[in-house]
Amino acid sequence: QVQLVESGGGLVQAGGSLRLSCAASRSIFRLNARGWYRQAPGKQREVVATLTNDGSTDYADSVKGRFSMSKDNAKNTVYLQMNNLKPEDTAVYYCNADIWYSTAAFSSDSWGQGTQVTVSS
Repeated sequence: QVQLVESGGGLVQAGGSLRLSCAASRSIFRLNARGWYRQAPGKQREVVATLTNDGSTDYADSVKGRFSMSKDNAKNTVYLQMNNLKPEDTAVYYCNADIWYSTAAFSSDSWGQGTQVTVSS
C-alpha cells in the first residue's frame, strides 16, 4: 500500500527555518495536496495550511507570513517552508493529500506518519 511520507523535521533554534517534504512511498501517477496539519503534545491536531478549491492556500493565523506551502508536480512532492520558527511551532507535522495511482484509481484523504519539528528558545 502506498503511504505518504513526511521528512525534513528536526531541532532548530527560534528564528530558524525548516522545509518539510511530503511524498508517496513509491512511484505514483499524481499527488493532490490537501494541506499540512500539526499536533502539539496534549493538543488536538490543527490546520497549518490548506489548499482551496480555487488553487490558493489558506494559512492559520499563527503561521501567516512565516510558512509557505508549495508543490512540485514533476516530483509529486509537497513542501512546507517554515521561516522564523517559534517555540510554539513545536509539533508533529502531517501531510494530507489524495494519492492518484492512475487516471482512474486514487486514495482520498491520505495521511502520513508525521515528522517532528522542535523549536528551542
